Amino acid sequence: MPLLLRCSPAASPPLLPRRRSGSLLSAAPPGRRPLLPAAAGRVVLGCGLVTLDYLATVDAYPRPDDKIRSGELQVSGGGNAGNALTGAARLGLNTRLISKVANDEIGGTVLSELKEAGIDISHVIISDGGNTTFVYVIIDKQTKTRTCIITSGYPPMIPSDLRMSSLSAALQDVSLLYLDGYSDEMALAVAKQADQMKIPILVDAEPERTREELGGLLSLASYIVCNGKFPEKWTSIPSIPSALLEILLQYPRACFAVVTLGENGCMMLERGKDGENYETEPVDIENVAESLRLKVDKDDILPTCVSSKFMRLTARGSGNIFARLLIGTAESIPASGLVDTTGCGDAFIGAVLHGLSTEMPPEKMLPFACQVASNVEQSAHDLAYHGNPIHA
Repeated sequence: MPLLLRCSPAASPPLLPRRRSGSLLSAAPPGRRPLLPAAAGRVVLGCGLVTLDYLATVDAYPRPDDKIRSGELQVSGGGNAGNALTGAARLGLNTRLISKVANDEIGGTVLSELKEAGIDISHVIISDGGNTTFVYVIIDKQTKTRTCIITSGYPPMIPSDLRMSSLSAALQDVSLLYLDGYSDEMALAVAKQADQMKIPILVDAEPERTREELGGLLSLASYIVCNGKFPEKWTSIPSIPSALLEILLQYPRACFAVVTLGENGCMMLERGKDGENYETEPVDIENVAESLRLKVDKDDILPTCVSSKFMRLTARGSGNIFARLLIGTAESIPASGLVDTTGCGDAFIGAVLHGLSTEMPPEKMLPFACQVASNVEQSAHDLAYHGNPIHA
């Protein structure tokens, strides 16, 4: 089977027979109860990207002009919002989605799988014509990495797609809004309405987004989650602890900013609530980070968390805030057990959505989220809407 399927920009690729392989985020089989109890009355609304992913596994990434064959091919639902909400639903949350698909075969498949996963899709916009977003994912078995080639959906999702009455209905009874940063104009419109309704907002800050696309969302964010590339790109500060401090200084409404670090786990800077009257000499956040790294038990296989106390933290050339720094470790996975990292960040966010909705303290939420992400790494490919359940 060829590595890539040929397709013109205006057309969608043919659907291939679906192989149900191992994947962590999936709908519970008929008759099976959610693995974790749902938070009573808690509804999470997500706004963002859903796709159909064509995942080709290869022995090694091709060189220019190479013609190679894939070892296997899987077709499954994807997209940041689709993945994260599916994970949250599998963990017991009531989930709801604002997104856009076309009335093509791919769009129908994506909606069917989202519905099967237990997500409320009644607010998904279906365009008459155009194409649904699809992604080719090349999974390199040698380096355990993946390369994504995305064909964006058309027409794009814009605020006028959703009337105010429909937006109000989508936000009804919502306790937490999740934005993945795609369709930034729509995301900002939803965020502004949620802000008026005093609904907390979690923003997935991807490094590919520009300041024009992401700045407005971050100014409204209650919680910020990003990967290891984002802090330096956004702040021009190479050190992650100092960059996190700068992010919280830039966005005073954010309760925390957390960065995922792959095999090195994650790091969170959590703002304190009662620091205005805490008069002490500021401590350099880099020194705090180093002391926490020394406390990490490198022999502990399962994810753990170490935390500083709340204190006034500063960095060179920056202001200071009353906060605490937390480091979450990842599960130690042997190379033979690592299948693929695709979707780990979305799995992490799904677990954070669950943790926030169930009022899980950060020192418990971080290891929990790292564990869920680790389960994805040891599963086959990405966070498909079908397959094996989360084990957390």
